[in-house]
Amino acid sequence: MTKSLWPTGENTDVLIEAARKGDADAVNQLLDRHRGPIRRLVEVRLDRKVQRRVDVSDVVQDVLTEASGRLQKYLDDPVMAFHLWLRQIAWDHIIDTYRRHRVSAKRNMDREQPIAGGGGAVDESSVDLAIQLCDPAMTPAAIATQREIASQVEAAIQKLDEGDREVILMRHYEHLSNLEIAEVLNLNPPAASMRYLRAVRRLKQVLEDEQNDFHPVDDDQD
Repeated sequence: MTKSLWPTGENTDVLIEAARKGDADAVNQLLDRHRGPIRRLVEVRLDRKVQRRVDVSDVVQDVLTEASGRLQKYLDDPVMAFHLWLRQIAWDHIIDTYRRHRVSAKRNMDREQPIAGGGGAVDESSVDLAIQLCDPAMTPAAIATQREIASQVEAAIQKLDEGDREVILMRHYEHLSNLEIAEVLNLNPPAASMRYLRAVRRLKQVLEDEQNDFHPVDDDQD
């Protein structure tokens, strides 16, 4: 399984405690430790067309600047895990960047949460998900095959409703755990798990329907 976008271990907790005590160097280390993960999140979740028009590094810097300004408030009242707090700030900037650069889009930009791709990360996640959904024994070796599978999965995800799409993206593209998804969505873990399982069933159905449309059954066959 692909590991989480976010750093793990006790270092973050140590830095948070030091920052709470006023250690400015710890603050810098804490934010810098998450710069890479924030960048990967922006690359994964910000629309590809928008990424051609904006510098991802600028978005990342805006996220870190806002996080720095709000850090003391978080330290005084940590309402969620630190990386999920950063994720929320980043997500707000992703949505804002999308709105500003796709202002001419006809679809409701609040509801559209497109898959993007940074350095092939999304393709890899799409292939992994396709293997789980379609055939656990499948081992796509050719790059062309991988891209075809990735394209099919991404297209199917876009056909899901907003709730189903979001939980799939968080689990398989951001690699958040069920507990983290529950916290982000303000659900209890069993409810988050059920929402994910329903979304997977619906995604699998969309893929099966597309395959049936592509390979229709000939009713005239004996």
